[in-house]
Amino acid sequence: MNYTIAPEFTPLIDMIETHLVGKREPIALALATFFASGHLLLEDIPGVGKTTLAKHLSQVLGLGFGRIQFTSDMLPSDILGVNYYNQKEGSFVFKKGPIFSSFLLADEINRSMPKTQSALLQAMEEGIVTIDAIAYTLQEPFFVMGTQNPHEEVGTFPLPNSQLDRFMCSFGIGYPDKISERMILKGERGHHAPHSPTLLTPQQIEAYRHKASLVTLSETLLDFLQEVIAFTRESGRFEYGLSTRGALSLTAMVKSWAMLQGRDYVIPDDLQMVTPLVCNHRLVFKEGITTATRINAEIFTHVHSDT
Repeated sequence: MNYTIAPEFTPLIDMIETHLVGKREPIALALATFFASGHLLLEDIPGVGKTTLAKHLSQVLGLGFGRIQFTSDMLPSDILGVNYYNQKEGSFVFKKGPIFSSFLLADEINRSMPKTQSALLQAMEEGIVTIDAIAYTLQEPFFVMGTQNPHEEVGTFPLPNSQLDRFMCSFGIGYPDKISERMILKGERGHHAPHSPTLLTPQQIEAYRHKASLVTLSETLLDFLQEVIAFTRESGRFEYGLSTRGALSLTAMVKSWAMLQGRDYVIPDDLQMVTPLVCNHRLVFKEGITTATRINAEIFTHVHSDT
């Protein structure tokens, strides 16, 4: 699908692409998810650049980076933190866990038990962590980039629907194309510098997030979007349709994607671009394999825009 990124955002994508060669679209979509105030789930095989994307995206945005390497024996307290008794002070002290980061990489999240995965639920929805009846507010912005290995791998646990629904978008990075991979193999591009410079201030981040929320969604496009949502619920093709949270995620993401292209209004192509990303981890076909391509084909074959 054809699209053009606005000049004000291309330096961010260019910088990250020096480390993740040939992956402009996943980089742009990750950036759009962030500006839409959502969270991102990357599902792919190990070694294609998921961690690299997270690390350098956090750096160009200037956000404090935290990483949790999920394992089967991990406990919720390993994520959130724990109260311990300080003998010198004679009182309990709260030791913060790695979730108290502005940019959190939840690496291989499906290697932990569902009980541990659920430790992220309140934080991702409300930006708050509650420990022993005390609420702690997380930094703003708070962005979670989760990664998971394919479900077929040994030692993985499926994410519950409540966890999946907290992620605004889900997609894979995939293998590099032949030309990009040759450049990588020859050492011409990629992985030269360990760090990327910060390109946005906190004030600019806040302004772009606000700007994304103000993108116009016309009544006609809103009708189109609601027809898409209704199709997921009423067509009988899926186990269950989009939740209200999923519908709000679709609305926010389509606006953010329009902003990234320099527009203050949404067009039908924007909806077709982001719908599979928002739906891929939320929808399950009753028959056959669920893929982003099939989701788009099924939905937009039956739902048409009047614009």
